[in-house]
Amino acid sequence: MSDNKEEQSFNILPHPAKTNNPSDLNSEPAAHGGLQSAGANAYTAKGPHVPSADIANSLEQPKSREELKAEAEKLNK
Repeated sequence: MSDNKEEQSFNILPHPAKTNNPSDLNSEPAAHGGLQSAGANAYTAKGPHVPSADIANSLEQPKSREELKAEAEKLNK
């Protein structure tokens, strides 16, 4: 053990922000994500997914209003 009993000292560093906009701290917003990233751009989105005919035919038919109402009543008892 050393006989050096110096007290620890801490310094306060200035914050790098110049404005209140948090995106100013990012050098390249597209690389880090966030609201200004290229991934959130609506114009780069793909079109809607259209399933093939065999997948569409294998799905069950939606229930009618009467069937849904009867099932809701059964669940709410």
